[in-house]
Amino acid sequence: MIRRAEIAEIVENYSDVRIGVLGSHSALEVMDGAKDEGFETRVFCQKGREEPYKRFGRIADEITVLKKFSDMASPKIQKELRDSDTIIIPHRSLTVYLGYKTIEEKFKVPIFGNRKLFQAEERTAKKGQYYLLKKAGIKYPKVFADPKRIDRPCIVKVQEKNRPLERAFFTVSSYRDYVEKSESRIRQGMISKKDLAKSSIEELVIGTYMNFNFFHTPISEQVDFVGIERRLQTNIHDYNALPARQQLDVDVDLQNIEVGHTPASIRESLLEKVIKMGDKFVAAARKEYAPGIIGPFSLQSVITKDLELVVYDVSLRVPGNPIVATTSPYTKYQYGTTFGIGRRIAMEIRRAQEEGRLGEIVT
Repeated sequence: MIRRAEIAEIVENYSDVRIGVLGSHSALEVMDGAKDEGFETRVFCQKGREEPYKRFGRIADEITVLKKFSDMASPKIQKELRDSDTIIIPHRSLTVYLGYKTIEEKFKVPIFGNRKLFQAEERTAKKGQYYLLKKAGIKYPKVFADPKRIDRPCIVKVQEKNRPLERAFFTVSSYRDYVEKSESRIRQGMISKKDLAKSSIEELVIGTYMNFNFFHTPISEQVDFVGIERRLQTNIHDYNALPARQQLDVDVDLQNIEVGHTPASIRESLLEKVIKMGDKFVAAARKEYAPGIIGPFSLQSVITKDLELVVYDVSLRVPGNPIVATTSPYTKYQYGTTFGIGRRIAMEIRRAQEEGRLGEIVT
């Protein structure tokens, strides 16, 4: 296990900080914010996936093309990162392609984030997101440990077999429905029996879906509410766009593969609930995973007809919501200008560098 003191010692010797990111998920968002704050950037791409970073040339000062993403954790690259005063910004692709074990035990480079906390995003973790939500006193959907006890519409959250970033979610209404749909997906090669056994089954909460994005570090004065976005998913959005009569005639397996984002705002009378929810989650994470939240996090929620907030998923790193950078009124309310997660990260790193506190915001 990499000790925090080791990373603090490394970053204390940094003078001209650079921002590094793996070239996937939300790298453009991260680097754009870094450039807005005057940082140099470096992106690590897997061969064949570098074109966006070349095309948007303003934001990547250095593009490194690797045979595979996991090569970013090689001893050679790690030394280059330390020698060039680089801080790595974590997102979902980093945790997937490098893996929690590598990040926690082998990747000896300063990370803007709490590397011990990343694995808590998984529902199978001993002190995972359900645990943290419960400790925070935040409502989340009823969980069915035994599929035989399904007695209402539920969503089965299972990893897709061949694409580690995607989840092959599907809805069920009974145990029989669960068996039929899961066996069909196993036959089609969409999921595996092993991953199905580790899946979670949650009550399907009906309401308006909104992802609430926050930011906090140990040097922050408060928990910032950065903004709201909603996910565009295929093929469920396409299916929902059809008239009801046509839906009955279409025999397709519905999936929840995220393909984009759309902005949203919330009525002002509900803002207090949202803000308090963020505060409570930060307090719980600080107690359970010291030093707690470092950087952005997202509480993906449903607002029910009774105006109750139910959190159905948690992101404990850069959530991946570039639309917020140009659409959120909430950063303007607080800072006088509109920006997203990428710039908020860069602002915190800049402040920590100026105050000699970089060791407090990396692990």
